[in-house]
Amino acid sequence: MASNSYCVACLRILRQQTLHTRTQQKARTAVTWSPTHYRAFSVSSSSSASQAVSQASVTYMPSAAAKPPAKSPAKPPAKPPRSSKSPKSNALDSHTLPPSAKLAAGVHKIAPSITETYIAYGVCEKLVKECASQADYSIPQRYEKDGVIPKTPDGQDLGVGKGWWYESLGLTPTFNNWAQVTFLHMYILTVRLRAFPPSVAPSWHQHLLDHFFYAAEDRMVREHNVYSRMVRNKYLKDLFTQWRGVLAAYDEGLMKGDAVLATAVWRNIFNGREDVDLKGLGQVVCYTRGVLKGLEVMEDEELGRGEVVFGDPGTQAKIVEIRSEMMDTLPKEEEVVSKK
Repeated sequence: MASNSYCVACLRILRQQTLHTRTQQKARTAVTWSPTHYRAFSVSSSSSASQAVSQASVTYMPSAAAKPPAKSPAKPPAKPPRSSKSPKSNALDSHTLPPSAKLAAGVHKIAPSITETYIAYGVCEKLVKECASQADYSIPQRYEKDGVIPKTPDGQDLGVGKGWWYESLGLTPTFNNWAQVTFLHMYILTVRLRAFPPSVAPSWHQHLLDHFFYAAEDRMVREHNVYSRMVRNKYLKDLFTQWRGVLAAYDEGLMKGDAVLATAVWRNIFNGREDVDLKGLGQVVCYTRGVLKGLEVMEDEELGRGEVVFGDPGTQAKIVEIRSEMMDTLPKEEEVVSKK
């Protein structure tokens, strides 16, 4: 038969278990949750935060089972105040660009090493066209039926050209003279491209030279009827050898002075002629120095967009006519004869 009375020992055990359970629940609810417990990392300018970061070697991350109370959710970190001064505007960041240009600019920011070669390829093509246009020429007989192309005394195809290099300086419009004048302007650009970051400068140098060879080979076919690839490759190899010589000669002239630079220009552009126009030679040297000075102050972004337009060396005529002070220090002819 069941009894309604309880054993005293059983009641005592039940009270102890209930008291122990309530104590554990109070200890669990006493934990204070802070939003900082949920951050993988944080940046703070306070000294206490910096000391905590320096002292702690392991960052505590709560387990997935432990969740904060619903009444105090973690707040996202505050955004830094926006500066009142806007940064310098860039052509790539302009809102007026078409969607394709904005996409290209975004890709360039993410992977500059991948897109740099494509940018250099397009800009160098524009720069080589500017260089090649300085002494451009054509051969009208090439487009005439049964036309005979005239020749120079040394057997080169003779064309028709306009501009300062042909009309004022007196150069003959031939393929070799066109190449040497183009080399001079390419060298000027090469000096400026050397100031580009070392990680991208070789790509610009290579594309600049490649586009010249494309233009030279196209001119061989279009103006001189050189359809044999073997013959064109032979000419291109000769041009590459000349380009290496141009780099060494003009670099030496920049380092040692205008007299050495004038000698290099005389050998390459004037082909070492004895009847060279000394004033014209001086104008070319002065023009080279002036363009190099102008490119020196040009920003990399401007040159990187191909915003280069060459001028006319004839504008340096008045500067060349100014008498140099070094002329008064030269020994007289009588003194030179007496020493001999």
